Amino acid sequence: MIKVKRSNQRGLTKIDWLDSRHTFSFGDYYDPSAMGFSVLRVINEDRVIGGGGFPTHPHRDMEIVTWVLEGALEHRDSIGNGSVIRPGDAQRMSAGRGIRHSEFNASQQTPVHFLQIWLLPAVAGIDPGYEQRNFSESTRRGRLRLVASADGADDSITIHQDARMYDGILEAGEGTVHDLAPLRRAYLQVARGNLQANGVSLGAGDGAAIEDEARLELKAQSDSEVVLFDLP
Repeated sequence: MIKVKRSNQRGLTKIDWLDSRHTFSFGDYYDPSAMGFSVLRVINEDRVIGGGGFPTHPHRDMEIVTWVLEGALEHRDSIGNGSVIRPGDAQRMSAGRGIRHSEFNASQQTPVHFLQIWLLPAVAGIDPGYEQRNFSESTRRGRLRLVASADGADDSITIHQDARMYDGILEAGEGTVHDLAPLRRAYLQVARGNLQANGVSLGAGDGAAIEDEARLELKAQSDSEVVLFDLP
């Protein structure tokens, strides 16, 4: 079963420096039927203008993964980390028992476009933590490349939850397959392009909750990028 959430069905926060689209309930967007999927709690697709950003604010008990699609995002946090996140970089921040951080566009002119993903941790109250790693475009072309997992498999970043996050870049006409173990679910987010997932057409910004499917077959109809979550 594949349940689609179209791009224009997402929640919206729009202010002078931010355009944020919410797959699940977030901030002022509340939909009791969209409180997350399995342990996946937030997928926000954010666009921040040059010089804009999120001032220092707190989080706790959440695994936060940031995936930049275009531009560059500057991160600073209360446990001493500072970095710039660029396309191909996966950043994981474990909020644990409490952390404060800021995120600003690293450029004064060029917009930054990124996905921010929140997953519920397996255990509350852990020590805050941070990790960042680059996954070159060449390793993501024509396949689903593991970028985050509980065990750090295939040199992925580690998250404190039984979930796996993949990114794939497919050229028009290209396809790939992901097998789901029994009782596993998946969520697919289309970052750009158009493709079919088990024959269901999806476009940029669309998401799909996938249950009771043993195999997910993806076929790109145009040059596309997808993010896939394999979930309990």
